[in-house]
Amino acid sequence: MADAKLELSDMETSLSKNKAKPVKPPGRFERLLQPCVAELVGTTFFVFIGCVSVIENVETTGRLQPALVHGFAVAVMVACMAEISGSHFNPPFTLAIFLCGGLQLGMVAPYLISQLIGGVLGAAMSKAMTSKMKYTNATGAAFTILTSDEQLAGALFAEVAMTALVTLVVLLGAVNNKSKSPLVPFMVGCSVIINILAGGDVSGTCLNPARAFGPAVMTNYWTYHWVYWVGPFVGSLVAAALVRLLLGDNKTRIIMK
Repeated sequence: MADAKLELSDMETSLSKNKAKPVKPPGRFERLLQPCVAELVGTTFFVFIGCVSVIENVETTGRLQPALVHGFAVAVMVACMAEISGSHFNPPFTLAIFLCGGLQLGMVAPYLISQLIGGVLGAAMSKAMTSKMKYTNATGAAFTILTSDEQLAGALFAEVAMTALVTLVVLLGAVNNKSKSPLVPFMVGCSVIINILAGGDVSGTCLNPARAFGPAVMTNYWTYHWVYWVGPFVGSLVAAALVRLLLGDNKTRIIMK
């Protein structure tokens, strides 16, 4: 009986010490540098795998191969890096997440820079891996589908609408408390796949300026490149407005509370 009381006393003492022990807050590295590294690494591998899927695309598969590769790549990287940086890997996502209260202002510029550098590194890796002939034939996986002004209106609308869709998935699945889901990597990956399958022949379905920027730098191909910046950023603003004004929970929504 005495031994039992002694053991109970020791357990209470141990629990008391554990309760009293303060939780160490994240250091500067985990708060500032590590998220940027995660964005750089995640964007690098996403762009690398995405570019290779286009460069090495088998003609008989059509858009299916690039669609599946881009979708699965983003799903895997989102699942791996979500607890480190939030797994943006896309400048318009970063802007929309900031506007919906999911990111501090001071981290926006570092994230954007990390993503663009990652885009260039990923494109460079794809060039190093693939044959010169295939790389040249595919223009390094740069977006070359736009060849005339007649295509611009449809392509620009496609980039706006499709980016708005995938950004909505990100905001509602990962930022908005009412609709958060542990399935968000799968949801984002699937939304990328269906967008590419649906709109690949209209605009190329970029939805990500970092994905467009890297191959453009490596191949010096800038024809209609602005479409892949303006479209995705406008689309992300549309999605952020929908969440902030109509779809968000009480914390996120700014009207009709």
